[in-house]
Amino acid sequence: MDTGSRWGRLPSGEWVHRYRLSNEAGVEVYLSDYGATILSIMAPDRDGAPGEVTLGHSSLGGYLGSRAYFGCVVGRYANRIRDGMFTLDGVACRVTRNHGRHHLHGGLRGFDKVLWSLKEAGPSGASFSYLSRDGEEGYPGNLEARVTYTLNDRSKLRVVYEAKTDKATVVNLTNHTYFNLAGGGDVLSHMLSLDADSYTPADADLLPTGEVAPVEGTPLDFRTPKRVGRDMVSAHPQMRAAGGYDHNYVLNGSGLRRVARLAEPLSGRALEVHTTQPGLQLYTGNFLDGSDLGRDGSPYPRHSGLCLETQHYPDSPNHPEYPSTALRPGEAYKQETVFRFTVE
Repeated sequence: MDTGSRWGRLPSGEWVHRYRLSNEAGVEVYLSDYGATILSIMAPDRDGAPGEVTLGHSSLGGYLGSRAYFGCVVGRYANRIRDGMFTLDGVACRVTRNHGRHHLHGGLRGFDKVLWSLKEAGPSGASFSYLSRDGEEGYPGNLEARVTYTLNDRSKLRVVYEAKTDKATVVNLTNHTYFNLAGGGDVLSHMLSLDADSYTPADADLLPTGEVAPVEGTPLDFRTPKRVGRDMVSAHPQMRAAGGYDHNYVLNGSGLRRVARLAEPLSGRALEVHTTQPGLQLYTGNFLDGSDLGRDGSPYPRHSGLCLETQHYPDSPNHPEYPSTALRPGEAYKQETVFRFTVE
């Protein structure tokens, strides 16, 4: 087993490691056991020149001090839960309020802020596990979570999420990588398409209202490719509330299928996203403010990257009409997302 290289030390004294995956097509992926994080992805442009396509920090310290969730796995529940409360099987559950009066991305010490255990590692894959104890951040049940990354020679980075529990709980895992296929600047000129006819409108706190609305005739329509920034400055109330895109899309189809494509015209790099998940949160880095520094020490301002977070819908535990995120003893949680890097 490849134990990786030591990359830094937590305040607790535990060592954090870095792992490298690579393929014959020139793609390199760097991972860490801290937050089961994607630290970096290098992908070739149309001329074959490799370049960085994600946002991230140069050292562990940057990740410890950041609230941007660069590249990490977020959970136990990704996205928001209204008022940090939900009811499951008749039992009221209160989880940490860490985003105003709401719960976001697992709480104050979510899965992004813990050291995962390495289970397997090699040149083409790595697997990490984490035991989230009963009561952690308010969630019921001892949850055993596992995330496996695999890179193949077709430049597909496969991410598989698995979990099981000893008590009824809720689970919603995703990866929070920020992509910028140009390697710098903003992402407003990237071309994006999403296979989604509808979305879940959000209120001023960016929590779903419970409505499922069509994207047709709104700035949220990406059914045909368009520039990310084309409709961002809009009088539409959804755009005013978010300051950009921070919306859950109701994906068409089921099973593992292609749901998104991102392309950067100058470099020729493109990214396809395939997933088994029912939703995708498009987030255009609206809360980046320059306080996070990149690998070269330069600040990341607003819209420096965008996230394509495949997941269940926000606040699902409070919306029985949404696909369920409940997990009970004897059941297996398993979701898959594939990021495929190409050129055009």
